[in-house]
Formats: sequence, C-alpha cells, structure tokens
Amino acid sequence: MDTILAVNVEVPVVPTVAPINGWVPDEALPCYGLPGAISPLGFFDPLGFTKDMELDGVKRFREAEIMHGRVAMMATVGYLVSESTPTITYGMNVHHTIANNQIPEIAGTVMFPFFLTINICEALRASKGWVEPGLGPLFTLRESYYPGDIGFDPAGLKPTDGKEFANMHDKELSNGRLAMLAAAGMCVQEQINGKGILETLGF
Repeated sequence: MDTILAVNVEVPVVPTVAPINGWVPDEALPCYGLPGAISPLGFFDPLGFTKDMELDGVKRFREAEIMHGRVAMMATVGYLVSESTPTITYGMNVHHTIANNQIPEIAGTVMFPFFLTINICEALRASKGWVEPGLGPLFTLRESYYPGDIGFDPAGLKPTDGKEFANMHDKELSNGRLAMLAAAGMCVQEQINGKGILETLGF
C-alpha cells in the first residue's frame, strides 16, 4: 500500500493595505504613488528630498505641501480683496493699502478672533490626522489618514472614485503650487515699490 505523506508548506502572508481614497502605497513608485507628478515635469524632486524616505516622511511632506498650498490660495485672493476693496476695518472705502502693512494697522480686537479661529482649525486638523503625543513617535501621521483630507467637504465635491479623486488632488496641488509662487511674488513686489497689486496695475 502506497503511503501518502502530507507536507504542510507555509505560504508567507502578504499584509493587505486598505486603500485610502483609492490610493495604496507602492514603494516602487515615486512618493509611494501619491498624486502630484504632473506634466510637463512629471515627478520633480531634483534635490532628492524624498529619495529613500519612509512612507510616514513622504506623507508629512505632502501634508505640508497641500496645507501650505491652501493657505497660499487664500492669501493670493486675500491680497487682492483686502488691498483694493471696501472693508469694515478701513471704513468701507477703497484704501489701496499694501497687505504687508495691514497686520500692525488692524486693531487687536479684530486680530484676536482671527488668530483664535486659526488655532482652533489647526487643533482640529491635528486631531484628525496626527498621532497624539505619547501614543507613538512624535510628528507621525495616522496610518488611515490621507495627507490633506481633513473631512471638510460641505459642498460634497469629493469624488468617491479613486482615479477621479487623484485627478482632483492633482488640480489642487497645481493651483496650490502656483499660489505659493504668486503669494511670494506679491510680497516681494510690494516690498520693492510700496504699492498694492491692483494699484500697481493701474486699478
């Protein structure tokens, strides 16, 4: 009688990573496959900041980029609106002040609630995406957190499809990168000639 030997072969189990907004980290891709490699430059990191960087570090870099881009987009609009439109602070007249000088000109009663609102928003963002101090390494994002996705979407514009989300994220990154350059340019221009943006253009 033939004897059949049963051999148990252990197959290594590859952990499954749950997609976040359709994105699954891929170590073989630049920045683990996060959106942002946009034509015509594609993946642009000439100084190698993300080379051999761990996933958490790449996510922190992207978090910083997307949040600074959003602030810059608001700042770009803020330059134009605050300098050359009627505002309560300046008596509802077109004053043509320059944005770089506005903070010391505005009363503390106006600035305090403004900065308080910023602090509250930052605290909510931190609680959404960052691991609490003492529960893990410092400056660590949650594994389930997608950089920049703080859950604020009152108009319901966030796509549910992964590819559509990546496409929208690319657009936001492109506009944010342009806005960071624009805000910096506006700041420098005002320091040079002492005039507001629209005032310089003749409006």
